[in-house]
Amino acid sequence: MGGIMKLDFWLIFGFIGQFMFFMRFLVQWLVSEKRGESVIPIAFWYFSILGSIIVLSYAIHKLDPVFIVGQSVASIVYIRNIMLVYKKKRSVVT
Repeated sequence: MGGIMKLDFWLIFGFIGQFMFFMRFLVQWLVSEKRGESVIPIAFWYFSILGSIIVLSYAIHKLDPVFIVGQSVASIVYIRNIMLVYKKKRSVVT
């Protein structure tokens, strides 16, 4: 390898997953600054799910049990938070 990282599909895919995790914090920070208070917008949870699924796929490809377990559990938390957001929206409408 000679010290140079080989760019393949899975490496790029893994970096995309990490970028999704970065984006969720950027979105959260910008929305919080705009409102002048700490806020977790729905986009935070969507970026969380997308990033988690991508990193989970990467971990499965790499056969990394630490990340497989971690991202599997995290995905459940992210999905549940989106369910709670939509449940609250429905209760406000009715």
